[in-house]
Amino acid sequence: MPLKNGSAPPLGPDGRLLFVTRAARMFSYGFLSVVLVLYLAGLGFSEGRIGLLLTLTLVGDTLISLGITLRADRLGRRRMLILGAALMVMAGVPFALSGDFGVLVLAATFGVISPSGHEVGPFLAIEQAALSQVLPEDRRTGVFAWYHLAGSFATATGALAGGWTAQVLQASGLAPVASYRVLVFAYAAVGLILALLFARLSGEVEAPPSAAAAGPLGLHASKGVVLRLSALFSLDAFAGGFVIQSLVAYWFHQKFGVAPGMLGSIFFVANILAGLSALYAVRLAGRIGLIRTMVYTHVPSNLLLILVPLMPSLPLAIGVLLLRFSISQMDVPTRQAYTMQVVAPDERSAAAGVTGIARTTGAAISPVLAGPLLAVPALAGLPFFIAGSLKLLYDLLLYRSFKASDAGAPEK
Repeated sequence: MPLKNGSAPPLGPDGRLLFVTRAARMFSYGFLSVVLVLYLAGLGFSEGRIGLLLTLTLVGDTLISLGITLRADRLGRRRMLILGAALMVMAGVPFALSGDFGVLVLAATFGVISPSGHEVGPFLAIEQAALSQVLPEDRRTGVFAWYHLAGSFATATGALAGGWTAQVLQASGLAPVASYRVLVFAYAAVGLILALLFARLSGEVEAPPSAAAAGPLGLHASKGVVLRLSALFSLDAFAGGFVIQSLVAYWFHQKFGVAPGMLGSIFFVANILAGLSALYAVRLAGRIGLIRTMVYTHVPSNLLLILVPLMPSLPLAIGVLLLRFSISQMDVPTRQAYTMQVVAPDERSAAAGVTGIARTTGAAISPVLAGPLLAVPALAGLPFFIAGSLKLLYDLLLYRSFKASDAGAPEK
């Protein structure tokens, strides 16, 4: 029975396991993102070097995603997910053990680590394809909404736990860098747990055999629409890269002197609101379609983003940020559902991978540009203006390109 109101659909064993892996992974991304830039600054790196390292981190994640997701449907989705988990460990351990910039660059490039609190690496694309495989089409948007909600709640809890763990450790006498290092080790441990969980997936999540000849991107019939979507998603992600969670946390710390525990609390509430917004998107998409839901909710969200640095006090800045988060993620499950709907079943991992890689590529460029801006008090608010303006441009282009072919509208 189709979902009309965002109610949770029944899931089989594989579906439930994928929700658990999503939650565990996003929890680790959440606690790391709150302290990552503070950790790197504590190691003595300048804002410019930090921005460069974050960019190289996202570039490495892009290359990893490209290599893994485009082969997942042929080599095995479960096998590629386990490999991705191992790469989390390969990134986390060197980050925790070394303060050498060169070592961190190598770990960031060849491992998987999230500076944003959002998905990186091959996981999202393959899990989306696997969920689409084990669920009927008419439940896809609802499932993706709950899947996103689980991730947002986990990110929120991770941010809260990370910020307050660091603060409690510091209050007990541990140096700030040492307290952040504990969380980096915990991130690596989550990678080990994920590898064990992914190993329990059944063969039902694997791609069906196909007689169609796939191109170099793993696509055939859907190549054109996927590349068009990828170009637009890359623009959106490039804009978002200016305001990834770790950089916003650093901005609040520098501008208002916000402590790690308070930062964790801010992003706990922010991610809870973001997750709940995904549920509203299901009902709205059923009425006006997937593309219109993406655009109509994204525009006010981006206007609020521009307003954040204009707020004269911490409470007002937090209030506008939280209001923005309350509608900022309504486009995520609708975007995922739209992508899965317009491609063939044997293209889903590749399509999700290509669009995901486009997003990661776009986001990878921005931090190296945002870092130096944050180092100049007079320019520290500029990343918010750049991000909001470019995201508004993305919304207009997306609506113009796809409003006439809203394949997801409406669900009944």
